[in-house]
Amino acid sequence: MVAVWSPETKFRIWFEIEAHACDALAELGVIPRAAAREIWDKGKFEIARIDEIERETKHDVIAFLTNLAEHVGPAARFVHQGMTSSDVLDTCFNVQLVRAADILLADLGDLLVVLKRRAHEHKDTVCVGRSHGIHAEPTTFGLKLAQAHAEFDRNRARLVQARTEVATCAISGAVGTFANIDPAVEAHVARALGLAPEPVSTQVIPRDRHAMFFSVLAVIASSVERLATEIRHLQRTEVLEAEEYFSAGQKGSSAMPHKRNPILTENLTGLARLVRSMALPAMENVALWHERDISHSSVERNIGPDATVTLDFALARLTGVMDKLVVYPENMAANLDRLGGLVHSQRVLLALTQAGVSREDAYALVQRNAMRVWRDGGSFLDLLKADLDVSAALSTETLEGIFDLGYHLKHVDTIFARVFGG
Repeated sequence: MVAVWSPETKFRIWFEIEAHACDALAELGVIPRAAAREIWDKGKFEIARIDEIERETKHDVIAFLTNLAEHVGPAARFVHQGMTSSDVLDTCFNVQLVRAADILLADLGDLLVVLKRRAHEHKDTVCVGRSHGIHAEPTTFGLKLAQAHAEFDRNRARLVQARTEVATCAISGAVGTFANIDPAVEAHVARALGLAPEPVSTQVIPRDRHAMFFSVLAVIASSVERLATEIRHLQRTEVLEAEEYFSAGQKGSSAMPHKRNPILTENLTGLARLVRSMALPAMENVALWHERDISHSSVERNIGPDATVTLDFALARLTGVMDKLVVYPENMAANLDRLGGLVHSQRVLLALTQAGVSREDAYALVQRNAMRVWRDGGSFLDLLKADLDVSAALSTETLEGIFDLGYHLKHVDTIFARVFGG
């Protein structure tokens, strides 16, 4: 990903844009075919020399063209015919974003493979589901991972769409009217670079495309944080249902030798904040003055490499975390039983209503016993059996059947089929 944004890559793309444009101009008879071939054959550049020229010209594209001409010679007069700087800059930026997207799509593919494997591994590993951070009803750890897989699969589809939207080319000249260059040149360059011609470029490619791209990166980063936060909570000492792999010789704290901290997922939470912070300036770049200004340029020179490199790193790190994640089914079972069976309260409520008790009365019966467990501990089932109002409606056998964990897992296969198919 770093190579995508290197000066060497950028100037190489600039050269290819100019050389492909010369090929098209030669086909149209605007410049000699021999000149187009000479530009390809002799075209070279030196980054240090470009920087030296730019210190004088204060213009990066002119500095590049000047250095290129030093190698090409007289045929260089045909380079940049009818073009403007934005034709080179915007088309190059989109090529770089497309290449970055391809790397990120590969990252997402790697993550999805790991999530699928770990989800199937723990499809039937029962744990407590939590709402508001409080025990709710039983679920499985595999379902947690299946949800993450479905979310990142949606993110992959979003990134494919964002890649398509940003994969456009503009070779339309000043204010985008093609006054000094034929639209056929743009079409030729677009084909050569794997892009589509921008329908209306107004000298710059409209930045709503880029706002969409960076917004999708922000959404992916938010999904990274969602999963990282889940792992951080599960690793808390009082929970300890899963934890990041702690390697031999690793140290958790400079002061407390016993510590095993969730440093990788905490790191991912911070990285996600960075990537999200780059979506807003991308949106603010949409509103440029008239046909063009360069208020977007300084923003994109930062957020282009920073957002993609950061997200690339974050996805790779998250994949590693999930691949080596240590899971503790026995702790999950212990936590599930911590409240003496309160996770079955809804089933008791529903059974009472099915037995003819009004919902309001049924709720009161269940809650008064549940609150005793919250306050004093003990067995929820035993309290229900001893409650004369409850036992009048539900037999002991019925109550015991309500506390069967398998009831909550009967549709796990259905959900997995929805997520993974088959």
